[in-house]
Amino acid sequence: MQENLNLAERDKKHLWHPLTQHKTASDAIGITKAKGVKLYDESGKEYIDGISSWYTCVYGHCNEFITDRVAARMKNLDQVVFSGFTHQPAVELSEALIKILPEGQQKLFFNDNGSTATEIGIKMALQYHHNLGNDRKVMLAFEEGFHGDTFGAMSVSSLSVYNGAFEDHFIEVQRIPVPTGDNNSEVIEKLQQLIQNHNFAGFIYEPLVQGAAAMKMHDKEGLNQILKICKENEIICVADEVMTGFGKTGSYFASDYIATKPDVVCMSKALTAGLLPMGLTSCSQKIYDAFYSEDIAKGLFHGHTYTANPLACTAALAGVELLTSEAMQANIKRIEKLHQDFGEKIKNHPKVSNIRQLGIIFAFDLNVKMERYGNLRNQLFRYFMDHGVFLRPLGSTIYITAPYITSDEEMQKIYDVIEGVFEQF
Repeated sequence: MQENLNLAERDKKHLWHPLTQHKTASDAIGITKAKGVKLYDESGKEYIDGISSWYTCVYGHCNEFITDRVAARMKNLDQVVFSGFTHQPAVELSEALIKILPEGQQKLFFNDNGSTATEIGIKMALQYHHNLGNDRKVMLAFEEGFHGDTFGAMSVSSLSVYNGAFEDHFIEVQRIPVPTGDNNSEVIEKLQQLIQNHNFAGFIYEPLVQGAAAMKMHDKEGLNQILKICKENEIICVADEVMTGFGKTGSYFASDYIATKPDVVCMSKALTAGLLPMGLTSCSQKIYDAFYSEDIAKGLFHGHTYTANPLACTAALAGVELLTSEAMQANIKRIEKLHQDFGEKIKNHPKVSNIRQLGIIFAFDLNVKMERYGNLRNQLFRYFMDHGVFLRPLGSTIYITAPYITSDEEMQKIYDVIEGVFEQF
């Protein structure tokens, strides 16, 4: 009988997983419960969630402050169309977010995930110039950027393993390297040359940390120079804060560290604390005004059935309350310090290089001969899971983005298991 099979066996009958080549992948692990910083599989084994389940559950799984709010909301309002209607959770969320978003953000456009949040940002940049009658159809992006899996988001991304089958269908994009401090003048020179030869509508960027590029970090002064030049040339600056937003960099948003603020901000992941899917794209009044017209065709005609779902808005609003609390800010600072101490401890280890940290994001590269281990990433993943820690390496890069409520003891277990890798590999 089907009921006698475990989840992994039943899963294989019908399910197609993301970012998975099923021909070579191991069976999926059946998770039956999540609470606090722990995941529990169907055999009862527990794992510390060292990456907040793809940077979402930053206040811990099934946080009762959030779930109680959503449970109360769902008794009186579950879903309502957001075209022609509004509701209290969306209005209150907009008011709360404007207080913590980078200076200059004024309007919020709801969508349903990180890819669509960046898709809207790209569309805002392109249609902004279209509405003004400007011939600007090219986007600017960083090398090794990743912005999602819808077509516009894929176009501005440059990780070919995700995009190879679709590249003939993309919008036109030009790329520049990320500024590292050492190469800032070369990056600026290339940018200025590209501006002379292309009519750029917008520049989309992951501020300070490129997540899918193995937590590659770049220089804030170099980024600020790029943004200043873009603003001077009427290139709309679109900050993809899907990964970096809501406290992970030590500030509410990574853009807080940069003097020149974005025109557009893309949000998802930790926006709803991992409870429900939702995305948001905010923009300045200037961007909004280019769409505000008697001409209906100048409106932003993009919509999702579950736009501004009241339950997701309620979760997000509760998450913002937690994020801005003194207790959660103290937790973020505490984990920052723990990361710093761990980085000091391992920095001279021969198998460790390129330690990097911003806020609660900690990463380093493991110095081993990858050909010796075959698929190193999969072997590392299995090692971590066998030892009760959920980490998801990016190639030979090991990174931590644990929930802000992770205790000192739980963080120490993560560090201990990582140090075990040095002996095993």
